[in-house]
Amino acid sequence: MTVADASPTVSTEDRRTPAPAILIATLGTVGVVVSLMQTLVIPLIPSLPGLLHTSASNASWVITATLLAGAVATPISGRLGDMFGKRRILFSNLVLLVLGSVVCAASSSLVLEIIGRSLQGAAVGAIALGISIMRDELPPERVGSAMAIMSATLGVGGAIGLPVAAAIAQHADWHVLFWTSAALGVVCAVLVFVFVPESPVRTPARFDFGGAVGLSIALLALLVAISKGADWGWISTRILVLFAVSLVVFLAWGAFELRQRSPLVDLRVSARPRVLFTNMASIAVGFALYGMSLTFPQLLMAPKETGYGFGLSMITAGLALAPTGFVMMLLSPVSARISAIRGPKVTLALGAIVIATGYLCAVVMMNSVWQIILASVIVAGGVGLAYAAMPALIMGAVPITETAAANGLNSLMRSIGTSTSAAVMGVVLAHMTTTLGGHALPSREGFHMTFLIAMVAALVGIALTACIPMRKAPDAATTQGYA
Repeated sequence: MTVADASPTVSTEDRRTPAPAILIATLGTVGVVVSLMQTLVIPLIPSLPGLLHTSASNASWVITATLLAGAVATPISGRLGDMFGKRRILFSNLVLLVLGSVVCAASSSLVLEIIGRSLQGAAVGAIALGISIMRDELPPERVGSAMAIMSATLGVGGAIGLPVAAAIAQHADWHVLFWTSAALGVVCAVLVFVFVPESPVRTPARFDFGGAVGLSIALLALLVAISKGADWGWISTRILVLFAVSLVVFLAWGAFELRQRSPLVDLRVSARPRVLFTNMASIAVGFALYGMSLTFPQLLMAPKETGYGFGLSMITAGLALAPTGFVMMLLSPVSARISAIRGPKVTLALGAIVIATGYLCAVVMMNSVWQIILASVIVAGGVGLAYAAMPALIMGAVPITETAAANGLNSLMRSIGTSTSAAVMGVVLAHMTTTLGGHALPSREGFHMTFLIAMVAALVGIALTACIPMRKAPDAATTQGYA
């Protein structure tokens, strides 16, 4: 028997009926703060080696550590939430965020910064947990729009965080960034403690430690290889060994999970065509998303002397791209409405089409700041539509006992997409360069190539979405308001 066959239990501890608006606002705030951690140190990238007294290669681990920790912790947090209570694990994630922020704020050591950033990254699972809490707690007619808002917080936090972090880093000691994130984490933890009830749905089971260890090793090997391939050389011994380890461990982990009564990830459920193709489309959309996050700021900040750059400061560039987050949030109820009328599959396909259109605009319109802003807003609109549809597709296809774990796995797929995109885009921009003042900078053709690659990723997402099977007459109680 797998966990999918188990009967859920209903807990009565800490039960109270929250006002839907308060619950949505609280979880949305948590999502924004958690996602803000992803862009928190971007303004510090040029000065990190000097601040930490280390090389640029070593300093990059301050960014990579957050990504790796988030990828590993998200599916584990989801499974723990299904077993022991989603609110409890959500609160624990926020405690880790605060602890990691304090560690970073109180030190200037590379090792301690990496540890602190890893703890911050472990909180990313809060978004998937929040989506699952919404499904458990809200009336069916509110679930669709609430999940769409929660999904949009990933983009909102990143968009808002970039100019805010840049302003703090420019006008205050860099440690203030982390004291600020610690304070925000405390606020979120208090809000969760006061306003979020413990989810009544739980899955009584023993935690799959073997599955957690195996998945962690496989993911770490894969993502380190992807993240460091450009620095270490894609055919270097270290990278090839990491890819080999990842493949072997993934295969062994899959065989192990299939034999467990309560697996960390129910692979039989994950192999269902609706879940499988949604997760594959999530990788493609995540890949396309990072094309905007990585290339547009560099383009806006490139010197005017290149002939294509605009010479904006980090703060100004961040403000120019800030509307992308608000567009994602504004489109979240639109996405929910489209999903309610036409189904989340249509919404996901529409989002991928809009993303591809945005990158096409970026290719043909790269002559002024407003054109770049327009292209970024179009891409962000597509991401908002697509990201909001994914939880609806996933949760309509998995048992109610596995919603947090399934959402965590879907978030992991997006992370794999963004990690792969960062590596690919980085290689393209590093090899297609122009020289200015003795320094190599990405060329116009390099930016064009990244936009085209991201557009192709969005088109692949459309093709994968077309393969998602949908029931002709879905059960409203299962889909929570989606058709």
